[in-house]
Amino acid sequence: MQLSENNMNHQDTIIALSTPPGSGAIGVIRLSGPQAISLTNTVFAGKDLEKQTTHTLHFGLVKDGDQIIDEVVAGLYVAPKSYTKENVVEISCHGSNYIIQQIISLLISKGARAAKPGEFTLRAFLNGAFDLSQAEAVADLIASNSKASHDVAMQQMRGGFANELKALREQLIHFASMIELELDFAEEDVEFANRDQLRNLVTKINYVLRRLISSFELGNVIKNGVPIVIAGKPNVGKSTLLNALLNEERAIVSDIAGTTRDTIEDELTIGGIVFRFIDTAGIRDTADIIEALGVERTLEKMKQAKLIIYMADVAQTPAEIEEQLKGLNKLEIPYLILLNKADLLSPQQHEAFAKLNVVFISAKEKSGIDELKETLLEQVNLHHINTSETLVTNIRHVEALKQTENALQRVLDNVDNPVTSDFLAMDIKQALHYLGEITGTVTTDDLLENIFTKFCIGK
Repeated sequence: MQLSENNMNHQDTIIALSTPPGSGAIGVIRLSGPQAISLTNTVFAGKDLEKQTTHTLHFGLVKDGDQIIDEVVAGLYVAPKSYTKENVVEISCHGSNYIIQQIISLLISKGARAAKPGEFTLRAFLNGAFDLSQAEAVADLIASNSKASHDVAMQQMRGGFANELKALREQLIHFASMIELELDFAEEDVEFANRDQLRNLVTKINYVLRRLISSFELGNVIKNGVPIVIAGKPNVGKSTLLNALLNEERAIVSDIAGTTRDTIEDELTIGGIVFRFIDTAGIRDTADIIEALGVERTLEKMKQAKLIIYMADVAQTPAEIEEQLKGLNKLEIPYLILLNKADLLSPQQHEAFAKLNVVFISAKEKSGIDELKETLLEQVNLHHINTSETLVTNIRHVEALKQTENALQRVLDNVDNPVTSDFLAMDIKQALHYLGEITGTVTTDDLLENIFTKFCIGK
């Protein structure tokens, strides 16, 4: 599969900064392409790079004529033993923006081209270093911000998901070839593909597909974080709780009811799992138009949450809290009741509230926060997951899996209600097509552009 010439030319040599922009101790400039080593050699004062072996490091100077730009270390990766399977050079220089731009500009003047977002990984895919699902996992690995998301991305990048799909696809291809053979002998009315075996195979594949599709809910949460809404009446301490959880003054805290008019979001990693906490406007009837919009957004966020922290304080009675929970139960979303300012409770009050199975905290004094974190982990039950299992984290993959399942269901229907072989062949080809879209066996220019332009430049 080659992209059109209007998009990218994969025969030239590309260059980009692969470390984050900005001043630092070092910057790494990456080149990939047929002339990566020879172009670098024209500006490198040191050993003759074209005579060196792969996977070696070489100290020298980068010079523009007689002018020394920097002392550098050049790492050589000779094709096909590189990330892109092309000649690759990685120049480690001092992390000055000026130096980095001077080196990149110099090599562009010698014939290199500035790389587009994701172009190094795109070349690796096009050159067969890995399939499309593994390439997408590279982006997920870079974006991972917790142990769980790292483990899932690493498992996919190393081919766990791809290998499972490959095995399914190979079995389907066998039956597709048998049915195609039947079409060649249509006039003789022969059957090369055993229909019972085909039914059993499709049933087995659909079982695997449903497992993968159902894993997306968990995979998506691991990848993007667990959305948790902090809700409750105004002035019960929701913003104080967010600040206590994050250990910083993230939300404005005031004794004036209705201070929070919009949602405030931030992330915290607990036990290797990312939680996205959403502080919301207090829920109450109000004539203030802006505050009313905030309350409306609160209700919308609550519907999207994985878990709701419903916060009350000691100014409310157990009976009042129970009344408020009636509306919460209608959402059918798991919730946790927090009772704030618990340090002000008398023993009798503590006993009365305990019957509601509340979690006692004092957000202002930061007491009970560690216990709350443990409770959150238990509630979402993600810290016990086996990230070595195949989990789907990409919406594109889910849609393709659903399309595959639909096509295979038509195969089952046609086996049970006998139709001609050409209809069976068409539905099996459809299933193979959608499975192929996931791994990149079937691609289009638009699909590749949509995926790789979301990568950072230099990867």
